[in-house]
Amino acid sequence: MKLPRIAQSFRTFHNQRLWLATASLASALLLASGQSEAAGLLTPKNASYQPLTIESQHVKVVIADGYATTQVEQVFRNPNASELEAMYSFPVPDKAAVGEFTYWINGQPVTGEVLEKQQAREVYEEQKAAGNETALVEQDSYKDFNIAVYPVPASDTVKIRLVYIQPTHTDNGVGRYVYPLEEGGVDIAKDNFWNRNDKVQQSFRFDLTLRSSYPIDGLRLPDQPGAVVNRISEQEYQVSLSNQTSLSNQASAGQAINAQAEGEFDGKLEGDVPASASANAPVFALDHDIVTYWRHTPGLPGRLDMVSYKPTPDSKGTFMMTLTPAMDLAPIQQGRDWVFVLDVSGSMQGKFSTLVEGVRKAMGKLSAQDRVRVILFNSTSTDLSQGYVAVKPENVNQLLALLDAVQPQNGTNLYAGLKDALQHLDADRPAGIVLVTDGVANVGTTEKRAFLELLQRTDVRLFSFIMGNQANRPLLQGMSKVSQGFYQEVSNADDLVGQIMLATAKLTHQALRDVQVEIDGVRIKDLQPQTIGSLYQGQQLQLFGHYWQGGSADVKIRGRIGAEQKLYQTRIEFPQQDNAYPELERLWAYAAIEGLQDQQDYLGANADTKQSIVDIAKEYGLVTDYTSMIVLREDVFQAKGIQQTNKQRVATEQQAREQRAAQPVQDHRVDQQQPLYTAPAPSVGGGSGGGGALGAWILALLGLGGVFARRRQQ
Repeated sequence: MKLPRIAQSFRTFHNQRLWLATASLASALLLASGQSEAAGLLTPKNASYQPLTIESQHVKVVIADGYATTQVEQVFRNPNASELEAMYSFPVPDKAAVGEFTYWINGQPVTGEVLEKQQAREVYEEQKAAGNETALVEQDSYKDFNIAVYPVPASDTVKIRLVYIQPTHTDNGVGRYVYPLEEGGVDIAKDNFWNRNDKVQQSFRFDLTLRSSYPIDGLRLPDQPGAVVNRISEQEYQVSLSNQTSLSNQASAGQAINAQAEGEFDGKLEGDVPASASANAPVFALDHDIVTYWRHTPGLPGRLDMVSYKPTPDSKGTFMMTLTPAMDLAPIQQGRDWVFVLDVSGSMQGKFSTLVEGVRKAMGKLSAQDRVRVILFNSTSTDLSQGYVAVKPENVNQLLALLDAVQPQNGTNLYAGLKDALQHLDADRPAGIVLVTDGVANVGTTEKRAFLELLQRTDVRLFSFIMGNQANRPLLQGMSKVSQGFYQEVSNADDLVGQIMLATAKLTHQALRDVQVEIDGVRIKDLQPQTIGSLYQGQQLQLFGHYWQGGSADVKIRGRIGAEQKLYQTRIEFPQQDNAYPELERLWAYAAIEGLQDQQDYLGANADTKQSIVDIAKEYGLVTDYTSMIVLREDVFQAKGIQQTNKQRVATEQQAREQRAAQPVQDHRVDQQQPLYTAPAPSVGGGSGGGGALGAWILALLGLGGVFARRRQQ
């Protein structure tokens, strides 16, 4: 079928319900610029009040030892003549465990404690009715942490602090950290009555410290020309971004970062950000993610790293292992069928221009042996290409013209789009599905279990690209895991060229499948994740678990590459006592809760699983769908018999962080005596660029062939 007929059929089928055929790419760009919303805002719950002003936001990030700790302190001013209740909203970062929320009461910081969700809400409402200071942290599923604060005094300020931790990893030797500020516009109906103020009026500061066991030869902050980068050593960098930075510093920092990304800059930039605010400092808008990349030097070995926490010889220990496989996966070459499944619902308006550009670059790199099919979905699903079309310039150009004319609107029937994509797969050709969505299914079938069962019936790899900080990560992660594909989050602030390099290196090789890890010689329990699946070229594997007695242990990693069985093994030491990393307990707890939630996805929710999540969350001080964090006056905590265990845990973590900061960078490799690998780990070279990352990740898939399994016969 020729593409002009496809275009006619496409316009007739939708009858102007789903897209405006005359919309242009320029209008999509206008939508993108007008739909951005900010995060981390404290706003009056009653819309009749004036919005609070953000006097300051200070962010401190430490990336070290396999995880990142993010501390956010904000001061708000209430310009109203009455005290009020306000709401603080912050996007849920990927795999982030919130361990601390502190609210200053009478000038003193008070740390929240975790209770079951309903109980915490009842206590909050009771204290509010009594006129007492209180705050409540609740999780809105995968979207937001919502924090109610009462009271915000009239014509006065309020101060709050949020601290969360999350694992970090490198991909082909490149690490990535995102400080999320864009809300994504997914749940506007809930928030549209708020008169938001997303400008920091006096002082915004973002400080990041990166400490690595392995040398770093580049660091990059896309779209942040005002960032100041200081290279302390080849293993330690410091980054400062502030509205107090002088214009000359902004210019020199931007030049330095760009040059460094091209391998021309050694990372050293003299000068620091002034501590006091400049009278002419511009306001800082909290509407754009801050993304930081770092790149390890090439030629580093494939390896196994481990950090642990065991406060006494007799206590239970917690460990985190990070496996960095060597470059021993064979390259693959084969023709493919590509099914692009693209979300064009209304929630994609602010991201659609990024989507179009990504698909444009991807199709420009398709092989002559490939075929392509494009499925669009919002409230319904449509085959834009009406079947597979050969990759010829005239066909691709006309498909892109049709895609340029699409204007996102209506709901999100993700199930219909995915179901259509699984139809008409050719058993004689390898096929892959590239799904681009914000993952918020709200029309038709929406249960996660139904999506998983749909994918289990067909042996095809699903590669998901998640756009926006409020995307349904649990759904997309689960779908990718079932299909043994992978998912990648995409920010509008990501680096296009850098992501092309990462993903291309990852997906031009076979994958290690059905990965299993065995640890013998030391008693190990509660290993997370329980099911690993596949490892692609350049990917790391992180494992969390408990152990009781220190000593030597044999570690075996099994998997298969194609039909060949692979075994990697080493011998390592578990310490009898280690006080350095208490945060690992929360990271293990988060991973365990994720595992329990996965069980619910397959087996359905039940009282036992829910209670297990509640018990773990209360023991380790985590906010979940079933637990919340409540801040009360110290005397109220005592009067209600609420033990302040999280207060003690926070103090232990703060002390450990201070001690680690005063020590040199630590080496955490544990397989030096018996290396797991003889080859180096994969890495990428230098490069520069800017813009959205979506095209990079889709483009990378075009080098993928043999990792696709053929369709199961129905």
